[in-house]
Amino acid sequence: MSMLVAWVVYPLVLGLLCGGLGLLVDLLTGRRLPGTLVLPVGFAAMVVVGEFTTATDATAELTMPLILGLAVAGAGLSLPWRFGRPDRLAVGIAVAVFFVFGAPVIFSGDPTFAGYIKLDDTATWLAMTDRVMEHGRSIAGLEPSSYHATLEFNLAGGYPIGVFVPFGTAQKLVGGDLAWVFQPYLSFMAALLSLGLWEIFGFVRRRPWLAFAAFIAAQPALLYGYALWGGVKEVAAAALVALGAALAPAVVRRGAQLRDVVPLGIVTAAIVGVLSPGGAAWLGPLLLVVAVLALQRFGTRGGLIRAVAFVVLLVVLTIPVLTSGIVPPTSKPLVGSNGEGNLLGPLNPLQVPGIWPAGDFRVDPNGTVITAVLVGLGILAGLLGLWALWRRRATAALLYATALITCAVIVIFGSPWAGGKALATAAPVGLSLAVAGALAVLRLDRLTGTLLVVVVAGGVLWSNVLAYGGVDLAPYGQLHELEQIGNRFAGEGPALMTEYNPYGARHFLRKLQGEGVSELRNRPIPLAERGAGGEVEEVEKGYSADTDELEPAGLFQFRTLVLRRSPVRSRPPAP
Repeated sequence: MSMLVAWVVYPLVLGLLCGGLGLLVDLLTGRRLPGTLVLPVGFAAMVVVGEFTTATDATAELTMPLILGLAVAGAGLSLPWRFGRPDRLAVGIAVAVFFVFGAPVIFSGDPTFAGYIKLDDTATWLAMTDRVMEHGRSIAGLEPSSYHATLEFNLAGGYPIGVFVPFGTAQKLVGGDLAWVFQPYLSFMAALLSLGLWEIFGFVRRRPWLAFAAFIAAQPALLYGYALWGGVKEVAAAALVALGAALAPAVVRRGAQLRDVVPLGIVTAAIVGVLSPGGAAWLGPLLLVVAVLALQRFGTRGGLIRAVAFVVLLVVLTIPVLTSGIVPPTSKPLVGSNGEGNLLGPLNPLQVPGIWPAGDFRVDPNGTVITAVLVGLGILAGLLGLWALWRRRATAALLYATALITCAVIVIFGSPWAGGKALATAAPVGLSLAVAGALAVLRLDRLTGTLLVVVVAGGVLWSNVLAYGGVDLAPYGQLHELEQIGNRFAGEGPALMTEYNPYGARHFLRKLQGEGVSELRNRPIPLAERGAGGEVEEVEKGYSADTDELEPAGLFQFRTLVLRRSPVRSRPPAP
């Protein structure tokens, strides 16, 4: 796949799909959606629609045609379009954020992806998306393989799949392998985050400062770092939480109608689809405040009608998720001190303001004094921002800040792994408060405010430059060759890959019934040399093996061997 297709055609197709579905939701609300929110709302609607079609094997392949049809219907029924919406400057900021999140891959010149060494979850996301778009959660008919083991552990266990629906739908239209459009997909969701922030910062009257606020707040260091890890759910959740806060004031504004709860219900259902039912907690404090405001605005009867309508809508839209399990049993530990995953320990909560000048968010920065000053000023700016927002009665921004409550609860009571995800999801909230505080000081005193603006923006950009320098890009040439092998020799399995490569075993060799010698094995592959006590041993996870190191009987289970080229490798057995 060319860079043009990956970074221009794919996001354009995804944007058109989101735009069409967003216009359809806009029609349901009486064409009252802000123009900047049409694409993010369409994204949320795509997640919800896909949850229903991918619920069964029989309907999974209808996902792309149905979403395409709804997008075309939304665009057609919305004629004549209201030109001038969304705001051109807002679109420009979204494109800029898209470029920032995609820069490490774009400048590499190859349509690859980041996070190759630090985390191999992307291999699982690719495997799951491929299966979900064709067979839903069903794994019936699959022969034993690493691909089968991956799906059995995740899909069969109720792992949330909502975030993979837009990813796979646009890829079906564009073609090529999912791996080469994964990073553009992450960058696209970051762009959606900036559009939600644009609406949240609507209280900023001067457009240049509004653009600055949306651009900086969309790229906190921790979320940027997770994006370069392949943190697809964290970026999606951050975008949807911001979208929920941007939509919530419409539910309680003067003259609001009952159908104004529809967009908020769709977004909440999308969060459930992305994170599982427990993910609704991210909008829990916000929804509680909105319910209280609705009772005050519309009286007891009017408030209760809206609350009941919202709950009924949410339950209906999340039926596929609710029937697959409340908490996926395959998730990493949500509580306890042992669930660290690939982290080196609990992440520092001081990363929430968005400034963390280190190449790896798992470690403390080297410049301790400079970092302390930057983070300290960022926290101070955040507190000032909260005060300024309260003074200005900036409803959307204040509702957005309630997500910090959910984050704090998860960090305090959750495992380090769950806490890290929560901090990444909430990082745009903390940075938004810091930006709001810096702009508030700027209104009072130009010199002090300018210095604070420079500190906040400079700290964020410096942090992300360092993260850019520490990125681990997947070797496109090697993985593209695995893609070609998987397609050329499809059906000639089972196949054994003797090198540790989860992307090959779980995804690229799926049509070969590929297994990794040390990755999610279905068949026993013993080493030829026995252990000290004479026991049979197998290759440990993360290691590769030469064919001469393996028991011949184990090799003869496979019809095909996939070996890395090397002058020191042994020749495989003749069969």
